[in-house]
Amino acid sequence: MSKRERQTDRQTDTQTDRHTDIQIDIERHRARQKERQREREKRERERETERERVRERERERERERETEKERQKEGENERRERETERETETETGREREREREGDRDRKRQRETERERERERERERERERERERERERERERERGETENRKRMRERDRDR
Repeated sequence: MSKRERQTDRQTDTQTDRHTDIQIDIERHRARQKERQREREKRERERETERERVRERERERERERETEKERQKEGENERRERETERETETETGREREREREGDRDRKRQRETERERERERERERERERERERERERERERERGETENRKRMRERDRDR
């Protein structure tokens, strides 16, 4: 081989080596890019998973808040019902008390009226008794008058 051929071969080898080195560098570069891309995708999936967990926890807290609100609302409704019931019972109790008071008043009035009627009856009885007494008095006076007349007639007859 001539010097020139050897030089050409060396250049070709060098070029081939360089070309091979460049190819290797390009492949390494692509491999690193792919690896970085896989890392980015992995981190993105992890972040998305974490965001999903956060959203799920937030939904769970929201459900708990809603449940608590419902419980409070139910508690409030039950309290209102009990209050209304108590008010109704109180009002019913007041009505019953008013009815009982009215019944007692009417009973007192009837009793008072009966007492007045008995008093009037006693007064009428006393009046009848006085009338009978006057009648007896008149009878006595008549009897005395008749006795006097008879005595006078006897006296005259004597």
